[in-house]
Amino acid sequence: MPWLEQLNTDGRAFVAVNLEPVFTGIDDYVNLLEDAVLKVERSTGRPPLLVCHSMGGLVARAWLRRTDLARVERVVTIGTPHNGTWYARFSRVCNGPEMDPNGPWMAQLNGAWTPQLAARFTCWYSNCDNIVQPPLAATLPGADNRLVQGAAHIELAFRTEVMQGTLAMLRDDASADS
Repeated sequence: MPWLEQLNTDGRAFVAVNLEPVFTGIDDYVNLLEDAVLKVERSTGRPPLLVCHSMGGLVARAWLRRTDLARVERVVTIGTPHNGTWYARFSRVCNGPEMDPNGPWMAQLNGAWTPQLAARFTCWYSNCDNIVQPPLAATLPGADNRLVQGAAHIELAFRTEVMQGTLAMLRDDASADS
């Protein structure tokens, strides 16, 4: 995977998290993320930059409801349905209805949104996302929202501008420490 290869080349500490089991509630993944954050904190002594694709961004936001904002340097989301997705209304798995734009889980999550959180978020989104519909559902008020033209949902995570722009945030952070 290009992301992991580049992080290895840069000598960065990282943990890749798979959201498994696949069809459980979004809040059930919070402990997986907590474990990953702890590993990076122990390795570096610093709060991590979280890079989250799709539902992973919702997991990060759910995790932030339970922890101190100082535990994360920045959250970068890629094609995350921050305001739900129309397709969720057809889902019969546990986490599907949680992504219903008009559902109670999404309302609770968005009700906890603050300007302090917005200052820590970068949201990559596409006008051609085939999963997050409508496309602006992948943006957050007050966040650094970045449009990538013409990318499908999975493709968005592998676009050069997304990867390079996100990795540059790590490099900028490192140079600020020097």
